[in-house]
Amino acid sequence: MKKLFLFLFACLTLFTGAAKAEEQIEEVVVLGEILFQDQINALKTPTPIINVPQSVVVVSSEEITRRGFTSIGDIVNHVPGLNTSQGEGHRDAVVFRGVRSTADFFLDGFRDDVQYYRPLYNLEQVEVLKGPNALLFGRGGTGGVINRVTKKGSLGDNFTDLGVAADTFGGVALQIDRNMSANETSAFRVNGYYESLENHRDFFDGDQIGFNPTAKLKLSEATVLDLSYEYIDQERFIDRGIPTGTDGRPVRALRDTVFGDPLLNTTELEANLFKALVQHRFSDTIKGNLSVFYGDYDKLYQNFYAAKYNQAETPDEVTLDGYVDTTQRENFQISGNVITEFQTGNATHTLLVGVELIDTASDQDRFNTYFDTSESDKETFSISAGLPLALVGGRGINSEAQATINDFTLKLNDDTHVEIEASSVYVQDEIQLGEKFIAVLGVRYDEFDIEVDNVKSADVRSRKDDQVSPRAGLIYKPQENTSIYLSYSESFLPRSGEQFANINGDKNQLDPDTFENLELGIKWNVNEALSLSASLFEIDKKSPQVADSDPSTLDVIESSIEGFEVQIQGQLNAKWSINASYGYLDGEQVNRSGSTGLRPRELPENTISLWTSYQLTPKFGLGLGASYQEESFINNSNSATLPSYTRIDAAAYYEVSEDLSLQLHVENVSDRVYFPNSHSTHQASVGEEINARLSLQWAL
Repeated sequence: MKKLFLFLFACLTLFTGAAKAEEQIEEVVVLGEILFQDQINALKTPTPIINVPQSVVVVSSEEITRRGFTSIGDIVNHVPGLNTSQGEGHRDAVVFRGVRSTADFFLDGFRDDVQYYRPLYNLEQVEVLKGPNALLFGRGGTGGVINRVTKKGSLGDNFTDLGVAADTFGGVALQIDRNMSANETSAFRVNGYYESLENHRDFFDGDQIGFNPTAKLKLSEATVLDLSYEYIDQERFIDRGIPTGTDGRPVRALRDTVFGDPLLNTTELEANLFKALVQHRFSDTIKGNLSVFYGDYDKLYQNFYAAKYNQAETPDEVTLDGYVDTTQRENFQISGNVITEFQTGNATHTLLVGVELIDTASDQDRFNTYFDTSESDKETFSISAGLPLALVGGRGINSEAQATINDFTLKLNDDTHVEIEASSVYVQDEIQLGEKFIAVLGVRYDEFDIEVDNVKSADVRSRKDDQVSPRAGLIYKPQENTSIYLSYSESFLPRSGEQFANINGDKNQLDPDTFENLELGIKWNVNEALSLSASLFEIDKKSPQVADSDPSTLDVIESSIEGFEVQIQGQLNAKWSINASYGYLDGEQVNRSGSTGLRPRELPENTISLWTSYQLTPKFGLGLGASYQEESFINNSNSATLPSYTRIDAAAYYEVSEDLSLQLHVENVSDRVYFPNSHSTHQASVGEEINARLSLQWAL
């Protein structure tokens, strides 16, 4: 595979060099095509996307509004190479190029690893960087990362933007963006939102609010300070979907049945986030920034879910399991970067040197369900299609017509107190080699020190990992609007996992899992408003495991995922826009004995997304889109399957005036029954029925 990459890179380089047009196309910078440093972008240097040797997708706030996106999942569904996972109904969960993650999320470049649904109300843009990204992000990021860039104060501007939306399920959303600046040296901005949640499933409801005041202070001509505080409060019903039947597919007859407790299936989050960023220009060629982040998260989720179902033998019975889980986490992060530009001979260097310190304290516990009738965490209930289970408030009637009561305080599953100290230093050099070549070379050193106090087992364990993560890329630009790149990068994930669950048993002697990414791609800015990108990649995973034959030694289990992506987005002409993508993924599970012949879970082979809009008149436009996801396996045993599906969406836009606009978004126009994602064998999500959302945007 690696030889194929090198061969294709050489062929593409020769082909585009020979086919180069005689007339050079002048470079035009388009909004959204460059990741600006003053937004604390994920790349940490102000590099145009066309000069980045990896697949990058940027979704602007304007596109979020225009497309009617309301969640991270909505965005992910239209990014090639990515798909959503269920997240047990209480968190964002993304499969990055076949690598499942609940923690590879960042906020203005800061690690945002608590499990929750991240809001979009205060964002300038969302950045998706694919492939292992340890150089700039450290641990994790094994298949990719999502970085949310928040809105900052705007000097010299005064404006107020209001948004109101309502949908046919009964959900309502309110949003405000207010910027106040009396002069060119200070600005105060407030973003806020409220949303009442409803959908097509019984008992589902919820509320969430967000409040984000920020201040920008220009301390001098060379120094700018940004301050931010954000408060998030969320509460919503947890729906873990429906079971699969004898054919291994979700039981369509049960699509209207909710397998949970109407009162107790709930998740709550309260978060307080503080950020400060100071940027200073030392000279025309040297700039620096220092960022500080403190996040205080309090998270609870409790739920019942279908754990066992046998359609052939007991089609009218289901076994429920459940738990209540709490997390209290404090994240303190400091990072500093210095960016220097200089020349050596004919080469121009953009050198990035940075350090990062992270201190995390995380307390988490889990109590399993305990039913007095079964005297265990599982109990069986009768089911009938479309009717609620006989379980409300932890009290119900089991399948044997016995009254049963659950107690969430009797069966402690785990109670851990985690302390983490992580420090990193990284160096990256972007080298312009003449007019046609750019080399990107970098390396990062991470020291990850974790201590886990397992209260239940009265056991305290610790582990310290030292990891070096390199990155290298070569970009060939036959002309200013075209680049061909070949890149290699690495990342790692400590054995404590994404959420630091534990390092018990033999886990504290195991080195981190490591991931290597080789990627070949091309980017072409067709014109100032239309771009095309494509990439071919391979991600190799190495996972040390205790050897069966000799526990004092280790086996290294290797597996890989290969794929291809292509995306075109922008304006075809002044009236017609398009965003179309295709993704292909392939992989195989590997164990000590070698290839298993099994496909990794949640890895659809083909995904397609299309959205196009056309402006019929200066005031009125229409949009139409479709998304396709091929079938994938729900579990690693490949015994349960998510069927393929195609969903069609539509939209209409009308400008009432220069300051007032209306949008109507209709999702799942054909009202198709589909199952977009899952968590485990008997927990397949039921896709939303047809739903219309009317929104109003008003600039005061």
